[in-house]
Amino acid sequence: MKKFILNSILFLFILNSYSQQKNKDASFKSSQLEYKFIPSITDQIKDGTFIYAEESNGPEVERKDKKLRLNKATVGKGFPLGDDPLLYIQNNATIKASKEPIIVFETMTSSNSCPSDPTGSVGPNHYLAAWNSAYQVYDKEGNNLTPASSLTSLFGQDNFGDPVVLYDAQVDRFIITSMGQSSLQLAISQTSDPVNGGWHVYSASSSLTVFQTTGLPDYPHYAIWSDGYYVSVNANANDFYVLERDKIIDGNPTATIQAGSAPSLATGGLASPHFFSVTGDNHPANGNATMVYFQDDTWGGVSQDHLKLWTVNIDWSNPNNSSISNPSQINTASFNSVFDGGSFQNLTLPNGYDIDACQGIVMQLAQFRKFPSHNSAIFNFTIDVDGSSAKKAGIRWYELRQDADGEPWTIYQEGTYTAPDGKNAFVGSMAMDLQGNIGMGYTSMSTSENIAINYTGRYATDPLNQMTVSEENIATSTANPNSCGGRYADYAHLSVDPTNDKTFWFVSEYFSPGRRDVVGAFQIAANYANDIGVVSVDTPVSGLLSNSESVTVSIFNYGEDAVSNFDVSYQLDSGTIITETYSGTVESTETVQHTFSTTADLSTVGQTYVIYSYTSLSGDEDSSNDGITKDVQHLNPNDLGVTGISSPVSGTNLSATELVTIEITNFGGAEQSNFEVSYEFNGEQVTEIVDGPLAGNSSTDYIFTQTADLSAFGLYEITVTVNIENDSDDSNNSISVNINNSNCTPTGDLSFGDGFHLFQVGDINNNTGSGGPGYEDFTNLSTDLEQGSTNDLTVTTGYGNQNIRVWIDFNDDFVFTLDEVVVDNYVIAPGGAAGSYTETMQLVVPDDAGLGEHIMRAKTNWNAPVPDDACEETNYGETEDYIVNIVESLGIDDSILANSEFRIISQDNNQFNISLSTLYNKDISFSVYNVSGQVIVFNNISKNSDKYLYDLDMSYAAAGVYLVKMGNSSIGHRVGKIIVK
Repeated sequence: MKKFILNSILFLFILNSYSQQKNKDASFKSSQLEYKFIPSITDQIKDGTFIYAEESNGPEVERKDKKLRLNKATVGKGFPLGDDPLLYIQNNATIKASKEPIIVFETMTSSNSCPSDPTGSVGPNHYLAAWNSAYQVYDKEGNNLTPASSLTSLFGQDNFGDPVVLYDAQVDRFIITSMGQSSLQLAISQTSDPVNGGWHVYSASSSLTVFQTTGLPDYPHYAIWSDGYYVSVNANANDFYVLERDKIIDGNPTATIQAGSAPSLATGGLASPHFFSVTGDNHPANGNATMVYFQDDTWGGVSQDHLKLWTVNIDWSNPNNSSISNPSQINTASFNSVFDGGSFQNLTLPNGYDIDACQGIVMQLAQFRKFPSHNSAIFNFTIDVDGSSAKKAGIRWYELRQDADGEPWTIYQEGTYTAPDGKNAFVGSMAMDLQGNIGMGYTSMSTSENIAINYTGRYATDPLNQMTVSEENIATSTANPNSCGGRYADYAHLSVDPTNDKTFWFVSEYFSPGRRDVVGAFQIAANYANDIGVVSVDTPVSGLLSNSESVTVSIFNYGEDAVSNFDVSYQLDSGTIITETYSGTVESTETVQHTFSTTADLSTVGQTYVIYSYTSLSGDEDSSNDGITKDVQHLNPNDLGVTGISSPVSGTNLSATELVTIEITNFGGAEQSNFEVSYEFNGEQVTEIVDGPLAGNSSTDYIFTQTADLSAFGLYEITVTVNIENDSDDSNNSISVNINNSNCTPTGDLSFGDGFHLFQVGDINNNTGSGGPGYEDFTNLSTDLEQGSTNDLTVTTGYGNQNIRVWIDFNDDFVFTLDEVVVDNYVIAPGGAAGSYTETMQLVVPDDAGLGEHIMRAKTNWNAPVPDDACEETNYGETEDYIVNIVESLGIDDSILANSEFRIISQDNNQFNISLSTLYNKDISFSVYNVSGQVIVFNNISKNSDKYLYDLDMSYAAAGVYLVKMGNSSIGHRVGKIIVK
């Protein structure tokens, strides 16, 4: 049934809306490129003009490329609502043995720029690597043939990194590019030798009319196509550029550049489309270059997850004839590409530091390859595969196909890859070899495992939509980063060796112990003529088993030659080895099944059996992949358990009708129907009957008909239990979770005079008197306080024995933590009863308190310390919120935001208009936090006339209180609260 559903879904996905007619509004500009010749590295060293790479062991400096622009993601909008829908395909893949990397070596080992922007390509005799300030040539054993050379030696002082290295196999030349302050730079080797041959260097500077970007041509991605070198950039105008390849190859100083703009390109904060780049020397006909980008329905203006493709045709003789099509749309399986509202800090390392998942980006490169029957293009991007509030990075990857050059593209396969053992997988790079096998390098890490550089892949004959090669490690970090604003890598790069068109060379970033780049070469395709092995034991499977179970295995031919008449064996535990002959023929990369005529006795209930199966082929050249082991358990017939509670979850303003959703697992072998399941909280129990059937060794979700009332603020414990007769293991029958309903505006009883009657610190002098709901929002009141200052806080209360605690949310995450406490449980009138009490206490601001505005929370509690949780309600007490502006000195009005105007205007349908008027002119950040401290919106925004503006759409967000923040580390921040209804 799953197969039928999947095929139906995939059929729907490939229904395209092709709009490939020329975009009539598109106009192309053309200019002649600036040209210079640079002597070879050998000649530079001889004549003393060589510029060595600048080495530094100083503190890391974050590069200001990869600029995040106005993020169009909408909180709570988009599908999937649960886990990624393609996960189960990958999880059910039969995994084949991988091989150790052929070679591993480091390239960049010393640079204080971060991230390192690793890139590199392999040629017949060299590997050319580059990073954000330099490049270096290696032989194919990993030996450096040159010193590391500054990019300045090629491009002069106007280079800001973001290099891309390409190898143009058709003409046997290396290419290095760089990003200037407001220019594009490209160097191509004069010969196939990047050490002893010179370089033709071309640039498009801001002086050329063709160059449309303002400032950096940010985050460029280059591609090789038959009629040009194509480059996309992260720019507001969706700009792209095409450099005249034929003339550049010849070193012709009259080479030109054309520029255009892609219509209808929605982004989630980064404009990162890619042109398809030719792998190998078999080029398509000139024209019809394709640019691809994904579109996430979480973004504003996008209603369906899909791919967009544009077709570009360049006329080098007459730019007026150059054109870009309107985009075609290919709908896809749903995905979620947004982490933390778009910020650069997403995935938590073992040291607690969060690094960038590189979201919203088609990763380098989008590779194109011609085959006799079709053309293929492959690419990938990072997604969040976990449907819960937790984050888990995976890689969504695609192979598109077209029947012939210039024909429409359709999805041939799409998959979601996650790393084994619950690790994150991200920053992938893919390529396809001459046989159609796919290699993919990527980064993995988790809260317990350091950053590692790995690879996987698939054979061309494997089932579609799966990576089938087991994860193989290239290098593992010995340390974890804790700087650079979370930035990681930005680029990774996989290239294919032109000597055999089979070996993949992957470069990415790791830490050993500092920030370094590492290269690993590996191969999916066979290197041996004769190589065969068992890849899976298909039956039996865990369940109700007998004394005569059939044993079926799958055999895969890893080798280049067909094989037949070989032995295949299995052994149960340490028993007799059963050997039979497979007499059929198995072609190269073909998978076949064999069922043994001798059955296996697995009749002991509760026992786990080990089945080992392997092949014996005369002349097998790699015995490491001959066999595989599988554990099979004879399950008890009856064993049901509860393995998860997916709803409700902690949040704000939970309702009186919350759905209770659980996962039930049948650990037993017998099918179960009509069994009881119950949940209990607040002393009440709800019991319902699950009809089933639930097959043995399987799981299902169940939603209770009876909802739960969690409308009162506080902490709830929910216990769920499943019951069947003769359950063989009751240890897994129940689980419990704690659910916290908080609006972070906790109320309290003030009828006896508890709480604040006066709150005075700095310029805040708030005389509220007695009474009220127990929570008051006074964020319209603010005061300046100095870094490192001790301030008098005067409080009046109407009842004694009142404990006072005050927090300042210095990191502006809307979570008040113990390290942000500035008054810690000062007690007014110990042992006192009713009466008016006024006392002054000390409010201490740390020396390193962040400049700018922060929420200050003051909280009282009678006869007991104020809880550590600032959102927790107390029986008798009050909570009040204010704004504090931290400045360096009260004597000098040096805060740029001191005279700024910060406004939040609430509109219908939970729309908010937020503005900041200030004399400051550089980009600032805008962010929104929920009461759990999660970033749900993050953007960089530019000034619009005399103010910074942001239209915030919270129509899809859960009801509750949120914190909004504008500013940056240079000028501080303005903060405020919004209420989503």
